[in-house]
Amino acid sequence: MKPGGTACLGGSQRRPRTIGLEMDMNQPDERLRPHPSTRLGGPVVSLNFPDLARALRAEPHPAKSGHRQEGLVHRGPLRLLLFTFEPGSRLPEHRAPGHVVIHCLRGELDVEAGPVHHRLSGGEALVLEPDVPHSVEAAAESEMLLTVCVG
Repeated sequence: MKPGGTACLGGSQRRPRTIGLEMDMNQPDERLRPHPSTRLGGPVVSLNFPDLARALRAEPHPAKSGHRQEGLVHRGPLRLLLFTFEPGSRLPEHRAPGHVVIHCLRGELDVEAGPVHHRLSGGEALVLEPDVPHSVEAAAESEMLLTVCVG
């Protein structure tokens, strides 16, 4: 924790890593790391996405279906999850119970949202209303920040 109550992830202030939430956020999951709500404290959380993605890719356990995910923030209705994808890996169609922002940090992602196809490159994002069916496939090695506001 940085002085003044700021939690820092990425960079030199590394903490133990924790697994992200399952795609169905109401289902229990098997954790590789502590839950984000128990490891991040203070009124401000600083996140370094390139450092976090490098650390996530370097974890010793194998990627599940070609991707890894880590829950970064779980506060009230807000969820931030970081994903790293190997080329060709896919998150099958699913729905989220809140507003969703799919932000491609690096690489290229093909997102099917309802009947429409979107190709996202690094720095681009897609915003979805609650319960819109969507799937994600990595056209290249990619990193994605998923933000969900539940409720």
